[in-house]
Amino acid sequence: MTKCFKISKDEARKITVNAQLLDGQAKIPKTKNGVVKIIEQLGYVQIDTIHIVERAHNHTLWARHPSYKPEMLHSLQAKGRKVFEYRGHAASYLPMSDFRYYLPWKKAYDDPHGKWEKDRMEKFGHLMKPVLNRIKKEGPLGSADFEKDADKKSGTWWDWRPYKVALELLFWKGDLMITERKNFHRIYDLTERVLPDWVDTKYPSDDEVGRFLVRKALQAHGIMQERGIHQHIRAISRKVMTKSLKEMVDEGEVVEVEVEGTKGKKYYASENDLKNAHKKAESKEVNILCPFDNLIIYRDRTLDLFNFDYSLECYTPEKKRKFGYFVHPILYGNNLIGRMDPRADRKAGIYQVLNLSFEKGFKPDDEFLNKLGEKLSKVCEFNGCGEVEVLKTTPAGIKSKLKKILK
Repeated sequence: MTKCFKISKDEARKITVNAQLLDGQAKIPKTKNGVVKIIEQLGYVQIDTIHIVERAHNHTLWARHPSYKPEMLHSLQAKGRKVFEYRGHAASYLPMSDFRYYLPWKKAYDDPHGKWEKDRMEKFGHLMKPVLNRIKKEGPLGSADFEKDADKKSGTWWDWRPYKVALELLFWKGDLMITERKNFHRIYDLTERVLPDWVDTKYPSDDEVGRFLVRKALQAHGIMQERGIHQHIRAISRKVMTKSLKEMVDEGEVVEVEVEGTKGKKYYASENDLKNAHKKAESKEVNILCPFDNLIIYRDRTLDLFNFDYSLECYTPEKKRKFGYFVHPILYGNNLIGRMDPRADRKAGIYQVLNLSFEKGFKPDDEFLNKLGEKLSKVCEFNGCGEVEVLKTTPAGIKSKLKKILK
């Protein structure tokens, strides 16, 4: 008989916040090694281009590593070779120690099945060999180093120039890797010149990949539904992951979990993690999370476990936005209690909070506001600014209180 644990939402939140390294209990080194530890624990850190505030991958790491600086990540990729870029949940920084588990996905691009990939391969595949040969001869290059169409402006990802497409196809296939980023632009080099000799490149079986991905998802989140496990890192087919999950449940490594108040939805967790959850102290941390933070990236799970209805509104017409352009959720302890819409005016040196609001039923007391003020000062500094300016709060009276704290 399959074992099923029943836990409360409070317990579920405690488990996942701890797994996400957001409760202040993890012993994370203040050095670059701490960055590696975070990425290994989370499985991936998603890369995003929006720069109205510090980019998402940097903010995600800073939220867990107060001493983090972006040059640490650059060094780990370009010099230490402890992380690499590839598709995780989306475009991501990944632990170099996990490299072999992405080999089947790379191999799949030898004969791509996706419509977009097949179409680009047919149109621009003839450029792949000359692009590869030029990098072999000249060394690391970016897309700007290749000939550009004179009559076409640089477009979005579905409108890339031919040579950019060829570079990306070679990257997805595994012939090229990103050796570093310069001004956020990818610089490509041959995989054999980037990959450290200590990396295990033994080709994994489907079962190895499936089990690796199940373990990685549960390690990162503590408790997940099957759908979330599939979505965490998409490096093999859903069918394989479903099979691996079932076998791991049958073997007792993974257990089924029922969370009260989630309408009987089936969750999964590592039995060992579940049994040790009570040993963790309650968090009293205040964390400001970017929209792509791993904790809140699965919006349905965020609603189920945290009763927090969150969506990214930067792609929503301005008049239809409810909270703002690039809203950051606020985590207090194990609860998502509010959200704020920030903007870093780096020229003026001002970190602006355009709108700050709290969830219904949450009353921001002095203890919380002092912690929030301290965190706002730190995120301001992290964004290269020297002053925090709060423009609007709900309730309105919070604005004057924060202003006094931030002086």
